[in-house]
Amino acid sequence: MFQKEGYKKIRKKNKFVQQWPLYLLSLPGILALIAFSYLPMAGIVLVFKQYNFKGGIFGSPWADPIYKNFKFFFNNFSTAMRSTGLTAMYNILFFIVGTIFAVSIAVMLSEVSKKFFIKISQSLMFLPYFISWMVIGAILYALINAETGLLNQILRSFGKPAFDYYAYPKAWILILVIANTWQSCGYSSIIYYGVISGIDTSLYEAARVDGASKWQCILKITLPLLRPTIVILFLLSIGNMLKGNLNMIIGLTNLNPVLLPTTDLIDVFVYRSGVRNGEMAFASAISLYQSIFGLILVLTANKIAGKFDKESTLF
Repeated sequence: MFQKEGYKKIRKKNKFVQQWPLYLLSLPGILALIAFSYLPMAGIVLVFKQYNFKGGIFGSPWADPIYKNFKFFFNNFSTAMRSTGLTAMYNILFFIVGTIFAVSIAVMLSEVSKKFFIKISQSLMFLPYFISWMVIGAILYALINAETGLLNQILRSFGKPAFDYYAYPKAWILILVIANTWQSCGYSSIIYYGVISGIDTSLYEAARVDGASKWQCILKITLPLLRPTIVILFLLSIGNMLKGNLNMIIGLTNLNPVLLPTTDLIDVFVYRSGVRNGEMAFASAISLYQSIFGLILVLTANKIAGKFDKESTLF
């Protein structure tokens, strides 16, 4: 027994000696993870503090009652639930619509034989990902402005009255989905295109020999093999289901109060009510609420996905 334990220790030591370059290579990433992900978690104590700039995070007095910072958000329950529902709704729409367009683009590119055209197309589709939301907001304003917007000028040319998009909150559900899809689907399509490029071509050749059309190859081969990637990306995104894109809302709507019924996401509400007034503890409390809820969603979705396909789970 002791000989076996000694043999295992020697084996582990030899394995470490043989693989020390790999451990050394991973060291910067581990240190960065500890420094920027784990050490800042000590700041969670701010959630239970009555924060002031003089005392800082650890010198500020404790909140009384201890759940005071959470109480502020849920004090107006209807507003809290509206913000939560809008955030979840937009994230679901962004993922569904974005995935449909990204997969469609990836499939179309996979059917193109000219590599030069694929490279040019990917570069053009990837470009919006690097454009800031402020610039996108300026472009959008030039398109839908009630006075000089391009879309309203087209409507006037056909004898139709102009439509003031900035006065109709419900119209922004579609506008935000379109803007987010335009900005991100090019980036996502590259991921799916990479997966498609790795599919064994013999599968398609065998299907064509059996008389399958291109559309049948896509439905029976490409899409089923893309499913694990789609599931994994969904599981990765579901952790941020309650985190709204504050930069997008500020850039596109400039926090227009008329549009708040459909744009008041959790992060927008926190920014309006907490950050502007220096309520850092309140903002931290809501971030903790989002993180805990996101963790529960990830664990639940991962469990459900495991029942259908164990290879598609994260852990």
